[in-house]
Amino acid sequence: DAAFKEVGIDIRWEGKGVDEKGYDARSGTLLVEVDPRYFRPTEVETLLGDSTKAREKLGWVPEIGLEEMVAEMVRADLRIAERDELCRREGFETFDYNE
Repeated sequence: DAAFKEVGIDIRWEGKGVDEKGYDARSGTLLVEVDPRYFRPTEVETLLGDSTKAREKLGWVPEIGLEEMVAEMVRADLRIAERDELCRREGFETFDYNE
C-alpha cells in the first residue's frame, strides 16, 4: 500500500491467497495479481523482524523510517523505468527485470 500511495494510487485488495488481486480504487484497473509459480501456500502470514539485538549489541539506530525507505525505493524504481524507456525509445536494448 505504501508504494502505491507514494505514486498517488489508492489500491483496493480483493481475494485471499493465490486469488488476491489489487485494483486501482478509482478506475478499477487490475494492478497486482499473484503469479501462482511464486505463491507459497505454507508461508507464514506475517514476518516481523526484531532489531533489539542490533540495537543492544551494536548500538545500531535506524537512520530512516519505513515510509521514507519505501519512498526512496519507489523513486529509485521510477528512475530506472524512465532510463529504460528513454533507451528503448532511442533504439537500445534494455533488460527485463521481471519474468
